[in-house]
Amino acid sequence: MTVEGTVSGLEERVVGRAWMVRLDPADRGGAAVRVSCGRPACAPQVLPSAAVGRTAAVAHLATHLRAAPGPRPEASCACRAGECHTHVRADGPRDRAPALRCGGPVVLAVINDRQGRWWQALECCARCAAAHPSAKIVATAPAATARATAGPAPAAGARGAAGPPPAPVGPHFSHATSSPAPVPRTVPAPRPKPRRNRRTGKIAQRFVPYDLHPVALRDELIELGDLFRAYQQRPEPDLEQLAELHARKAKAFRTWAEVTGETELRLDAQRAEQAAAAALLQHQQRTGQSPVGEGEVTNRLLPGLTQWDHARTVLAHVAEHTPLPGPEARLMAVMLTLRSALTGTGNLVGQDVKGLPLTEPEELIGRLVDSGWLSIPGTADDLLASRPESPTPITIPSLMPDDDGQGPFDFGRKTRPKLSGWAQRVVGDKKLRKKKTGAATRLLALALAVRTTTDGRLGPEGEGVDLAVLTSWCAVEPDELETLVEQLTVADWLEEAAVTDGLLTGRLAERVLQVSCPLP
Repeated sequence: MTVEGTVSGLEERVVGRAWMVRLDPADRGGAAVRVSCGRPACAPQVLPSAAVGRTAAVAHLATHLRAAPGPRPEASCACRAGECHTHVRADGPRDRAPALRCGGPVVLAVINDRQGRWWQALECCARCAAAHPSAKIVATAPAATARATAGPAPAAGARGAAGPPPAPVGPHFSHATSSPAPVPRTVPAPRPKPRRNRRTGKIAQRFVPYDLHPVALRDELIELGDLFRAYQQRPEPDLEQLAELHARKAKAFRTWAEVTGETELRLDAQRAEQAAAAALLQHQQRTGQSPVGEGEVTNRLLPGLTQWDHARTVLAHVAEHTPLPGPEARLMAVMLTLRSALTGTGNLVGQDVKGLPLTEPEELIGRLVDSGWLSIPGTADDLLASRPESPTPITIPSLMPDDDGQGPFDFGRKTRPKLSGWAQRVVGDKKLRKKKTGAATRLLALALAVRTTTDGRLGPEGEGVDLAVLTSWCAVEPDELETLVEQLTVADWLEEAAVTDGLLTGRLAERVLQVSCPLP
């Protein structure tokens, strides 16, 4: 009998289903994204951000998965057409691997890329699904029936001619003297596999071994890795949370090093401790809470490194552009510059001038106007008589922006009143006023407030401040500086002050740490 044609089991199988949901930019340079689906009936959607787009894409794919029928036992792998590494030989991209590489039941799986740009649903075998690291099994096809696995059934006539199907045949042994009775073939029940906690993870480019003990350490490392990755997705940084994560990482890595004896892990723990300390210090400086002792912080009037640098910039500008000599003219220039720093114009009332330690304020204002550095609409007497409900407008031409809109300072409108309030707080300190200190003493207080460490010690790293710099700023002779230092000490502004080797050493009193602007 001749068989005209045969069809293999692989040729009878239908190609598995596959479709994809993608997330692409909607326009160049914008935040909008386009969600498109490979199903022909689905129209693309344009959404405002990537986060909203990912949520919509996942929900859209879930809707398709709920509506689609389950995987078909007779379906072949849909990934075969995509030339996945399971179906392509290693020696050539076009050489197909044998069909025996597929195995297991047919499943409906979802795979996606690590960046969250596309999600693909496909019918494939369990072995191909396991080859994709990101694959998630949605449903599994029921086991194929004996009729489906045994091939085409014989025709009715052939069955009648051949007789009833033979009984199952068991193993036969060649040394048996008689034909044994047929032994029914039974399939043993699968042996249950012991459950093992093989949870793994990754932290700091290191894989956490699944067999790492103690288990609490392994869970802590895996959780920290997840928390660090979640922190990287935050739209805004949280330095306090980052410092806490680094501190936990340092503790966990130190324990890990003790368990495994690896020196590199111990070094990573030390680096994590340094990162935790740096992040915490940045958080405290940005919020105006810098350490002054063990477990203590101070709330500063100017919070953050940026505003401290702006305060130093203003004082340096005044030192170079004071129109008149003497400490009173310089102190007046500081206060007027802060009132009109951005536009060159501002408002002033008589109390602002009368609160300064000036011997003859009318005469000083007249000299500043005559020099061209200051411009007011009326006389000095009119300015001193002005009240808050009718302030006097002032103009400092050297501070006005040029044609390009650029001025001598680059801070914003909200920073200027903070700097002005800070200087007024230093100059108008209650104890300085009570001791009736002069303009030179108030200038020295300003100079020392911007030349300290975070704990109030004078100079960079607490090494002291150059006396020549202080005398130049206060516009006094060198032999007068020691008297000014004594006045600040009596007013409880300085502690442990000493003038030695051309340096002023000591520290700010604790009560005035809040007005200090520490050096970087």
